[in-house]
Amino acid sequence: MACGGFVCSKTSLCILNLIYVMVSLLMIAVAAWGKWFGLVSSFRVMAAVIAVGLFLFFVAIVGLCGAVKHHQVLLFFYMLILFMVFILQFSVSCACLAINKEQQNLLLEIGWNKSESMQEDLERSLDCCDFLQVNYNESCVATCFKNQTCRPCSVIIQAYADDALQFVGGVSLFFSFTEILGVWLAYRYRNQKNHRQNPGAFI
Repeated sequence: MACGGFVCSKTSLCILNLIYVMVSLLMIAVAAWGKWFGLVSSFRVMAAVIAVGLFLFFVAIVGLCGAVKHHQVLLFFYMLILFMVFILQFSVSCACLAINKEQQNLLLEIGWNKSESMQEDLERSLDCCDFLQVNYNESCVATCFKNQTCRPCSVIIQAYADDALQFVGGVSLFFSFTEILGVWLAYRYRNQKNHRQNPGAFI
């Protein structure tokens, strides 16, 4: 059967959702591994990554079940959820790619002030203290603090932030197009009939 038929659409949709399943399990495993080995002490960061992984896993399972059973309701909700995720992810990726230095610095400072555990992670890993100016009258977990040779963390973070935002924006943009591909495949597959079964049966 030529690609574009019922079998080809079903296979393509299954493969796409199996990729989503593997990505979601990888996200959950990496977050758990990072927490277990103490690489990430912030519970919020770990919980957010695991939550995103579980959500992606749920969407992929809905897509797989809909594809295997050719279930109209599951495919409809799969299309709807995936399209909303596409809009959100496409917007975030465009924002990451278009953000300027002033906005970048403001967002970094807001993020810095939100979590003390994340501050400690960054101070320990980047060997820096505080955000804009080092205050040696306060405590700091960085090794440079004992010798009083620390640099503000903002200097080091900003050196990597631009490249990180470009990378995250590019990867997010790429995956957003796989999501719109999934919507298109589900829409086409949903309106096709399996000629091996009763031609009048749609579900």
